[in-house]
Amino acid sequence: MTFNMNDIIFKKREGGKLSKDEIDWLITGYVAGDIPDYQVSALLMAIFFRGLDREETFNLTNAMRYSGDTIDLSPIKGIKVDKHSTGGVGDKTTLIVAPLASACGVPIAKMSGRGLGFTGGTVDKMESIPGFRTALAPEEFLNQVNEVGMAVIGQTAHITPADKKLYALRDVTSTVDNFGLIASSIMSKKLAAGSDAIVLDVKCGDGAFMENLDDAVTLANLMVDIGTDAGRKTVAAITDMSQPLGRAVGNSLEVIEAIETLKGKGPEDITELAEKLSGIMVFLGGKASSPEEGYAMTKRALADGSGLKQLRRFIEAQGGNPDVTEDYRLFPQASVKDQLKAEKDGFVAEIAARTIGLASQHTGAGRATKESEIDLAAGVYLHKKVGDKVAAGETLAVFYGNDRAKVDAAMAEARKAFVITDEPCQRPVLIKEVIGLED
Repeated sequence: MTFNMNDIIFKKREGGKLSKDEIDWLITGYVAGDIPDYQVSALLMAIFFRGLDREETFNLTNAMRYSGDTIDLSPIKGIKVDKHSTGGVGDKTTLIVAPLASACGVPIAKMSGRGLGFTGGTVDKMESIPGFRTALAPEEFLNQVNEVGMAVIGQTAHITPADKKLYALRDVTSTVDNFGLIASSIMSKKLAAGSDAIVLDVKCGDGAFMENLDDAVTLANLMVDIGTDAGRKTVAAITDMSQPLGRAVGNSLEVIEAIETLKGKGPEDITELAEKLSGIMVFLGGKASSPEEGYAMTKRALADGSGLKQLRRFIEAQGGNPDVTEDYRLFPQASVKDQLKAEKDGFVAEIAARTIGLASQHTGAGRATKESEIDLAAGVYLHKKVGDKVAAGETLAVFYGNDRAKVDAAMAEARKAFVITDEPCQRPVLIKEVIGLED
């Protein structure tokens, strides 16, 4: 069936609803190069102002999902559960929840991305482990999940090519901030990845794409609807990103913090979040009869060391040196280390997550462009979190890198992130809402 792109643009501009056939036609044509950027740009702007309803959003998601390769995970035994975060500063959750859920019997076959800008990518973090391979042949990937219980690899170039093209266009036409376009972008990749159930960690706050709670809830509900309509069990947790998650921000620093968390010595916030998300994964994976039982199982996997043991097995299976879990000197090392000190007594009232993320990027830990080289040893380690008491001269954060000028620039940036007040203040609520468990 053939349509006219001018008619489609006009229809959406006037507030009409696009049919499944129209959406399938335009996505197929755009990926094939038959529809020019300028016409798709016009349509994106019409969508930005007129929006997409639930059916249109699902149809767009599905069209992008099938625009390239899809992963068949049927050779893997059991209910496969995926976890996705919308991105944040210090978010090393995958490296904790995947081993915990896997230790409880849930097969984890996950594709993760690289970082860009002030948010980190799981693939970059894993590559700080000596010898670790983030690319596996399809058969090797499936076999590893069956034999070890989990595998995490980088996204292949042939997954959802329509999303890659559309996102690049949205980025240069100021049409990124639209719920339907955001949800379809995320969920097309998750559905193409082939898992039976999906847990979404939707970040909310200064360091997140969704800065306010209402927007985060709207996006989470939409993604849960898409997953449900696609026949996938889907749950979303709205979690705080007003300050960095945990204390470490930077690739090897975050892997070390993930290991420490699996040893039972992690920060309270990352531990709480990891237990909650992995508990939901255990429930959706059919290994627990209720979410509460799932939480209890993952707490035990943390306490008895089985989560840490699973991380070591996973690292070894993908060519990495599992001894990094005991000897942190095996990670890339920073030659420059400096401390940011408090200038007065008081209480930490705010640590702007986005500013700390930018500071970490300045150390060399993040990318300004996709082609940028990153320093795997660089980053920031917070000694104080919101709600902590602090004395003048006490260390707020330590900065790591291999370039003195970069570390100095990062420290100057980070000083703006800390707000110290005379009066005590409350710590932010970490898990604000969970959507989809009632279903």
